[in-house]
Amino acid sequence: MGKVNYKKMKGSQNLRQRLLLSTLSGTPILVEDIRADDKFPGLRPHEISLLRLFDRVTDDCVVEINDTGTKFKYKPGVVMGGRRVAHDCGVSRAIGYFLEPLIVLGLFGKKPLEIRLKGITNDSKDPCVDTFRSTTLPILKRFGVPSEGLDLKIESRGVPPLGGGEVVLSVPIVQALSAVTWIDEGMVKRIRGWTFSAKVSSQFEIQMIHAARGIFNNLLPDVHIFTDHKAGLQAGNSPGYGISLVAETNAGCCISADTTISYARGDDVGDMEDEKKELKPPQDVGEDMASALLEEIELGGVVDSSHQGLVFLLCALCPPDISKVRVGKLMPYGVETLRQIKDFLGVEFNIKMDTTTKTVILKCMGCGLKNLSRKSS
Repeated sequence: MGKVNYKKMKGSQNLRQRLLLSTLSGTPILVEDIRADDKFPGLRPHEISLLRLFDRVTDDCVVEINDTGTKFKYKPGVVMGGRRVAHDCGVSRAIGYFLEPLIVLGLFGKKPLEIRLKGITNDSKDPCVDTFRSTTLPILKRFGVPSEGLDLKIESRGVPPLGGGEVVLSVPIVQALSAVTWIDEGMVKRIRGWTFSAKVSSQFEIQMIHAARGIFNNLLPDVHIFTDHKAGLQAGNSPGYGISLVAETNAGCCISADTTISYARGDDVGDMEDEKKELKPPQDVGEDMASALLEEIELGGVVDSSHQGLVFLLCALCPPDISKVRVGKLMPYGVETLRQIKDFLGVEFNIKMDTTTKTVILKCMGCGLKNLSRKSS
């Protein structure tokens, strides 16, 4: 066995993209200086959980972490997929944190993936599972992923600090993705939404819906927001409530905004700005999220700002053909994803400002990733 050449990287930022691109490109990585100067150095529980998740859905992957957790080696294996896989995501980050790299990874597996994920389904830090189902999965279909076998079932809710939620994700396999020209945003034709409440009164949902509709009904008639009140085991271990809103355009684009109100995690290190010391009234939540959705629509682009990274990644993984997408303002997460794509796949994007609409058009030639582990029929 020859010596493994590791690509050296520093810091804990963008760990999800690094692990995903490392696995898809077959590039072993060595990450050093992970919060080395922090009061609590090393990998956080959700980052270790993410490494375990990658280990679970791949075969022959090797992870070595040093004693302090400030340095690790990752040698990617073959993506296996498979049914009846289960993973506990813990409670330091929501399931949404794990879903984004997992869906892309699952597409290039040997078998279709069906995995049960346990933990927090809704929080204010990561995209919630409702948004994932209504907005993220349709984005994959744009790139040639079949609808059959692509699904996310929400079996129970879980909010911070104690979680207790459960979802089942199904991802089909593809031979390769399809390049896209996706620059027509269209006009918003309808708004859909989902509210949920767990271990609190279902009246909270009615108040959120009433407040959100108070803003939307002045702008368009087709507004429908569904409720999902959970009690007992399906409500998880902590009280909370939230709303996920999606604007659908006549060009088939989905723009989303969501939040969850719950008690703060007691054991979080840093990241204190997202924590809520007291629960915000549901009327304010409904109004704020309606306004947040309108701000996302105003920015323009075919996806909202939280989905920029995923779209850039899918474009880069397409066959060697030109993909072209329009986004609103480029967000830091999107820019960082572009850097990681260039670093691992050698794919560079041509970025051009559209001065008339104040949006950004990005073009790239895909790296031509093929699913070599897929069983030939």
